[in-house]
Amino acid sequence: MTTTDSRPSAGGPSEQPGPVVRTTAGAVRGRREENLAVFRGIPFAAPPVGEARFQAPRPAESWDGIREAYAFGPPPPQDLGLMAGPGLIHGPQGDDWLTVNVWTPETGPDARRPVMVWIYGGAYKIGHAGSPGYDARHIATDGDLVVVSFNYRVGMEGFAHIEGAPANRGLLDQVAALEWVRDNIESFGGDPEQVTIFGESAGAGSVASLLSMPRAAGLFRRAIAQSVPGTFFSDALARDIGTALAAELGLRPTVADLSTIAPRKLTSAGETLGPKMPRNIDRWGQAAPTVTPFSPVVDGEVLPTSPWQALRSGSAKDIDLLVGHNRDEYRLFTAMTGQLGQISEERAASALSLFAPGGEQAYRDAFPDASAGELYERVQTDWLFGMPSLHLAEAQRAGGGRAHVYELTWPAPGNGGALGACHGLDIPLLFGTYGADLGLLLFAGTEPSAEARALSSRFRMSWTSFARSGDPGWPAYDDAERLVQVLDAEPEVRAYPEEASRRLWEGHEFLPLPLL
Repeated sequence: MTTTDSRPSAGGPSEQPGPVVRTTAGAVRGRREENLAVFRGIPFAAPPVGEARFQAPRPAESWDGIREAYAFGPPPPQDLGLMAGPGLIHGPQGDDWLTVNVWTPETGPDARRPVMVWIYGGAYKIGHAGSPGYDARHIATDGDLVVVSFNYRVGMEGFAHIEGAPANRGLLDQVAALEWVRDNIESFGGDPEQVTIFGESAGAGSVASLLSMPRAAGLFRRAIAQSVPGTFFSDALARDIGTALAAELGLRPTVADLSTIAPRKLTSAGETLGPKMPRNIDRWGQAAPTVTPFSPVVDGEVLPTSPWQALRSGSAKDIDLLVGHNRDEYRLFTAMTGQLGQISEERAASALSLFAPGGEQAYRDAFPDASAGELYERVQTDWLFGMPSLHLAEAQRAGGGRAHVYELTWPAPGNGGALGACHGLDIPLLFGTYGADLGLLLFAGTEPSAEARALSSRFRMSWTSFARSGDPGWPAYDDAERLVQVLDAEPEVRAYPEEASRRLWEGHEFLPLPLL
């Protein structure tokens, strides 16, 4: 479960008065924490409640005097399912969900450091920037640059298809946050012309979406996408799932009906529908087993086409792209559902039949020595994260742009290494937050080894180098050598390691998931 911790980072704030920066809405005071100035909970848009609920974000109201920016803003309502009671997480409560946070070595317009803007993941239904695992002080310090994070609406509030509301409200929040960065970051020591967006999982899907959205054009120069999900909904599928979500509450999928339910109680619709989704496989197809009723919707307006189609047509050819995935992505989900080592041949055959582009036998022929569990995880790793990430790089190249590719193969040390290089491992490695959120599982509460710390430092060096220059330290991907950075105990640049999977998915198009 994600949590919010509004306390300052280790080392504590200085007793001296914190730095004051003037934004377009008013002045804010941050804290001095070690060698950084840190500002938390600055509104970038008005609270999306009342008449503003289910609508595109509206400008934040200005304020007089100096606003204390010491604590993270309230998280948006969370669709936690079995993880906790409906809509409950640890953290401040309130309606002012749309806030930004800034870590900077130096304030003032003369510094003009590169800026990295973090977009959290969480299956488009959970997540908030105040999670301890997203403490950006190591990135800002090691890279000598400015890091920004922000909240955006998730679940019903951000992504459900609702009649009378714009689609992809969570993505529109992200655009508004990037507009705030454009208009304000220079005062925090950042360069608005050197902005890199980076995100993982649903955050990487958001990055891919922003690369495709006309409304986001010009708001960033570089993009890092860590484990891009291939799940984008067609308008018809989103409408049908939206109707099912509202039906869980006995309501119609309209603004008028859903506005009668308080935001933090409306999460129950997704929490109850999610476990039922596999029953609708004949109607919802590949979306059904994901048990998340939320994804970006290719609605033709906010998101005109899928990211792969958009990049292939040149939508992001002037944006530097860094994209990659982890070798054993799906093992995290097998482990979290208690199925590690328990996948039957029947379960594997079902997954292969549903997800493999060439059918079940194609995977069995490509991986003749794989067990049922390995085939089950391999095809879902490939379908959900691996091939969407690789194909995004290929689409960028086809559209006239450039992409650098990586794969993380270093196994998580927790649970005796049984989780492998699973989904989410890149987060504690990148942020250096081994004892928070997923790091508690993946590092099992142990002190990270020298090997782990070296790889963590390598992550930050590559990511911040890319944000500064567009070069992470290895060659761009091409169709001849297919060179990628393999991140392991001994990092190396080599041909893309998952060649068998690449060949199986060659020519496959990641289109919006249809309503069957």
